[in-house]
Amino acid sequence: MQRPIAHIAGLGVCIPTRVVTNHDFAERLETSDQWIVERTGIKERRFAAAHETVSTMARDATAAALARAGITAKDLSAIIVATASPDRPLPSTACLLQAQLGAENAAAFDIAAACSGFIYGITIAEGLIATGHGDHILVVGGEKLTAITDQNDRSTAILFGDGAGVAVVSKGARDGRGILSTFFKSDGRLADLLTIPGGGTADPISEKVVAERSHFMRMAGREVFKHAVLEMAEACDEAIRRAGVKPEEIDLMVPHQANIRIIDATAKHANVPLEKVMVTVDRYGNTSAASIPMALADAEASGRLKPGMLVLLVAFGAGFTWGSTVVRW
Repeated sequence: MQRPIAHIAGLGVCIPTRVVTNHDFAERLETSDQWIVERTGIKERRFAAAHETVSTMARDATAAALARAGITAKDLSAIIVATASPDRPLPSTACLLQAQLGAENAAAFDIAAACSGFIYGITIAEGLIATGHGDHILVVGGEKLTAITDQNDRSTAILFGDGAGVAVVSKGARDGRGILSTFFKSDGRLADLLTIPGGGTADPISEKVVAERSHFMRMAGREVFKHAVLEMAEACDEAIRRAGVKPEEIDLMVPHQANIRIIDATAKHANVPLEKVMVTVDRYGNTSAASIPMALADAEASGRLKPGMLVLLVAFGAGFTWGSTVVRW
């Protein structure tokens, strides 16, 4: 198909107000601010309040995105929610969000691609538009990871935060600007390296699951790091190649905000200088599917993201999944 056939017409975010610093963790876990910063680049993250969920954060983020796109919720043809921390096992968080928005004309569904979910969502949204299923698609990356993280596990608790970012993907190019390429891939053979082993139908919630705390995330950090660097490198190469551009033409790279070392390694492989890389991991930690739309909105609000810029988005997550897209903003 000839691109661009769709563009990102509006962004919105919801960032919880509660700030949790590294010093807060150091008070109760065997860690320190220096240790966390040196290994991850994270200085603080946001924790959602008890009453906040992925759907309510996405609802609050959507208002700004709709306004910037110049549409209402009734104009949405589909709602795609990428999350690893849904409000409920059933129904989809997208359906709960649809009801809150009053988006009565939309189809709604979740996708489970973890940290790559927003990229997967953009890819699916473009495909829906290309096949005539609508003109405006809401793509949500939302997470309440603090609810699925063992806060007593130093190896994971320090990494994750909460938040939501949304994008309205609309039909057509805006002055020639829009989505130039997408790429996504997965390798389920590596599933056990980053997983929640208990609580699903394979090992339903029980006293045993709770006692073993297997309903929380478990991660083999070193192995995840190694694969993240390799697969994000592949994703960068593919998106740039498919867009028909050169690495030096990229004006801004917005990677998944997992770890500053992964971000640095990915940027170096893609030949994108660090001054062209958007980094928010220091303030928000790893917010999984929410990290790229949150970083995009931050870049736009701060003036780093301007119309006409060539932007590379790239992510890697549990599954393993990975993906990328190049957008002329």
